[in-house]
Amino acid sequence: MTIGLNAFLMVSGLLFSIGIFGVILRKNTLVIYMSLELMLNAVNLALVSFSRYNATMDGNIFVFFIITVAAAEVAVGLAIVVALYRRRQSVMVDEINALSR
Repeated sequence: MTIGLNAFLMVSGLLFSIGIFGVILRKNTLVIYMSLELMLNAVNLALVSFSRYNATMDGNIFVFFIITVAAAEVAVGLAIVVALYRRRQSVMVDEINALSR
């Protein structure tokens, strides 16, 4: 029994939807960053599944670059969260209305 392209795309869409709802509904910046990473991984899953379905390596190459950019995004995002926490003593989006006091 093989798993078809539709199953991979359904899981990818489900993961992306969970990520969208996490970004929209949550107030904690760390949870928002995790939701963004979940959305990136959903796109990676879709690219790899299309690449496997078409028997090419194009999707895998895109995934490599997306993972590289995501790692840089996490480093910068966590540095911003740490700086905001040190300045405001909170990481909640509602309490952060400006970058300077």
